[in-house]
Amino acid sequence: MAEALISVLLEQLASVVEIHTNEVVKLVLKADKDVKSFSSKLKAIQAVLEDAEKKQVTEARVRDWLQKLKDVSYEMDDVLDEWNTEILKQQVEEGKKKVCFPTPANCFCFGQVNKAIHHHSIARRIKKLNEKLTVIAAEREMYGFHQSTIRGHDDQQRIHRRKTSSLVDISMIFGREEEKEMLLSKLLRGSNEDGGRFLVIPIVGMGGMGKTTLAQLAYNNEKVTAHFDKKVWVCVSDPFDEIKIAKAIIESLLGTPSSSNELEILLQCIKTHIENKKLLLVLDDVWTEDETKWENLKLPIIMRSCEEGSSILVTTRKQGVAKMMRATNNMIYLDELNDKDCLALFNSIAFLDRKEDEADEFGAIGKEIVKRCKGLPLAAKTLGSQLWYKKTRKEWWDVLNSKIWELEEVEEQVFRPLLLSYYDLAPAVKRCLLYCAIFPKDYDLKKDNLIELWMSQDYLNSNGEKEKRRIGQYYFESLSMRSFFQDFRKDVIGNVYGCKMHDIVHDFMMFLTKKECTIIDAAEGANKKIEPLGDKVRHLTLVSVHEGPLPTSFDNCKNMRTLTLLDSSITTISPGSIMQMKCLRTLNLSCNKLNEVPKEIGELIHLRYMDLSGSYNLKELPNAVCDLYNLQTLVLVVCNKLEKLPKAMGKLINLKHLYVRGCWRLSYLPKGIGSLKSLQVLDCFYVCEGDDDDEALKFGDLGIMDQLQGSLSIAYLGKDDASEIEKAQLGNKEYLSHLVVDFLGGQEQRKGDEEIVKALQPHQNLESLSILWCHGTTESLYWIKSLHNLRKLDLSCWRFCEVLPPLGKLPSLEILTISEMLNVKKVGVEFVGIEEEEKVSEILFPKLKRLSFSSMENWEEWVFLSEITIMPRLSELQISGSPKLKALPDFLYKIKALRTLDIRRCPILEAEYEEGVGKEWHKISHIPNLTIQSGWWN
Repeated sequence: MAEALISVLLEQLASVVEIHTNEVVKLVLKADKDVKSFSSKLKAIQAVLEDAEKKQVTEARVRDWLQKLKDVSYEMDDVLDEWNTEILKQQVEEGKKKVCFPTPANCFCFGQVNKAIHHHSIARRIKKLNEKLTVIAAEREMYGFHQSTIRGHDDQQRIHRRKTSSLVDISMIFGREEEKEMLLSKLLRGSNEDGGRFLVIPIVGMGGMGKTTLAQLAYNNEKVTAHFDKKVWVCVSDPFDEIKIAKAIIESLLGTPSSSNELEILLQCIKTHIENKKLLLVLDDVWTEDETKWENLKLPIIMRSCEEGSSILVTTRKQGVAKMMRATNNMIYLDELNDKDCLALFNSIAFLDRKEDEADEFGAIGKEIVKRCKGLPLAAKTLGSQLWYKKTRKEWWDVLNSKIWELEEVEEQVFRPLLLSYYDLAPAVKRCLLYCAIFPKDYDLKKDNLIELWMSQDYLNSNGEKEKRRIGQYYFESLSMRSFFQDFRKDVIGNVYGCKMHDIVHDFMMFLTKKECTIIDAAEGANKKIEPLGDKVRHLTLVSVHEGPLPTSFDNCKNMRTLTLLDSSITTISPGSIMQMKCLRTLNLSCNKLNEVPKEIGELIHLRYMDLSGSYNLKELPNAVCDLYNLQTLVLVVCNKLEKLPKAMGKLINLKHLYVRGCWRLSYLPKGIGSLKSLQVLDCFYVCEGDDDDEALKFGDLGIMDQLQGSLSIAYLGKDDASEIEKAQLGNKEYLSHLVVDFLGGQEQRKGDEEIVKALQPHQNLESLSILWCHGTTESLYWIKSLHNLRKLDLSCWRFCEVLPPLGKLPSLEILTISEMLNVKKVGVEFVGIEEEEKVSEILFPKLKRLSFSSMENWEEWVFLSEITIMPRLSELQISGSPKLKALPDFLYKIKALRTLDIRRCPILEAEYEEGVGKEWHKISHIPNLTIQSGWWN
């Protein structure tokens, strides 16, 4: 981690050295010589860091030396950031709009700064740190480090793209056929051989053996899904918390979390919802062998109320868990993969998309590397991912002959191949990976959030012109392709938005960040004071803190840079606690019960990221928030009692990401936000009218924000006229990928909506568009034909529209939702975008996969010309609430890709296509997944 920290710090120092000839710098800082000296020593140390990082695994004295180096580097980072913040503050207060460099982390624009700013203190601290570094630099000679070639800048390293998947890839499962068949057989048989009503099946094996993968394979099996009425997956991990497990089961069963913390109430709720149902319950990653905890959960008693044939599937590293559950007879033990299967897994990754002669050239070395994996699937997968990047025999030989294979001090055997992959990462990517140690096991990582957290710690700095979020995206992809992330989650159009870390990878991260990252579960004992943690802790995560004030003192955590509270309910955070955390860069208090934010928050001058989302009782933010000149990300999502934001938010000159979705009492955004040209994310804009007009941000003020990207929702549209919408210049926002437009609605037809829709014309790069409650007609959507990259479209509640827009020639459209167009009676050629007599040679709706019509109460006909080719890739069609629709069009019966047809509350269609007896049943009987019924979707 020191390697990455120093590379960033050198960038900051270089900015000072670069302008040291300026006399103003010498007068103001009086530390130019110390800065140069410090930078020079760091460069000399940097040359041996790669060797030092490897030696610290086995040599405690090297570990101590690196710790001292990191301490002084962190201190210098704080000093430089503090100085730059004073510069920013003075510029804002004097009304200066020009900032010489775009970001505070790597810039020093001194100008004519008032000497009254505490530059003497800054100079003294830099001199003292330089003296400390002199001693540390001299000590390096004692350890016999080897110099290494300094790599190019991190963001210049080439990122090879490779597809990732959120589901278990059947083609990537090697071996385990016998175990798979045994598991499926146990799950699918009608009753327990021992005579009980349910079966407990433990999958046992050491870490990295593929226990969870095998459980996922069974859980997602079509026969298993059909066999059980309910399926529940819960990650248990350590410690074994009965209340958390019970709540997780309820949330999986009901889709919503329970607010109760009484175990008996939770267990009774579970019993009510699984009674007489055949249940498959997966408990993943169980560690405890304490019978008392298992008995407290009362699952064996509750499962007796299920239908016979229900099962509990458990994954664990300990045979003692199977014994505790009295399930040793049904235990499936995962041993090491044999050499053949382990090699097949390794080759499938290492030689992906490579030429056959490359596989021949490296094959012999690959076999020897695989032998070192000792049958561990995770090791084979990780090393395969690393060697996919290696193009020469020497690089492959270096991996085979690495001394890391002989390390006896490494805690777990599987850590050795992980260390090889870790050391192969660029320094900044290493640091981004290690930061993930702040999250508990099995935590759902969200990609965009993770990138913003990396940004808040200044991990994404760049000498080039690349935008930081883009660099973060590259780093995320690099870590994904090297198998440090897994279980990828994608949105409906296939973009990865989340992932997890394998529990062994998480253990590995904790192993590498023992002193710096600490996770404390406060569930034991309500609001018990958390013991002092020491000044080496940089990142602290508190889990399950009970309702009340933040129950800890941070006297000894003055160097802490991250504070995260998860699954907690704190109501207050004292001014004293805040004043003890002055080095904080990242503060996550999301989903707590905060009543207020103390004004002392403005003292956290280094703060870059603040998440207060889900603070249901929070009504306002203190004006002091506007003194956080370094703040980049402010998250206020679903603070549904928040009534206003501070007026002076224009002072937040580094704010890049503002999230206010779900703040429904927020009647407007402050006018000052309109001056933030660098704003990149504004997830929701609230259109304002009335008394607040002069103080409110107008929609047209977005015109200067051409850097907006990601998603933008516009709420309460219809208050402004079309001229104000035109000023926003959505057509210039080329980085915006998702747009949601929500009109005011209402029963009376509102004039002006058509002109507003015309003025909304977005950039052609847009991927997803939703327009809701518009009172205009679809003729105003003339510009939609230009959206060649549009993949998802939702047009709902256009109650006065009579004709669907022409969408058939959109080349990228994959998902289309049409809802509550109450005046539409016929869907015909106008929908595909052709004239009645027009001859068409092209394929219409060429990529459409999912089509949904709902609540089309007056829709009677759906007719197209028989000779056109339409929707060849359609795999799913849903129609609901269309009581007058008489028939489906003939082209649907010919679509080979159609796998799902779901018809509900359409009485005429239900009669025509009723299974076995309907007149038209034979035309759809070949479709695998058919649902035709009068009720709602389950």
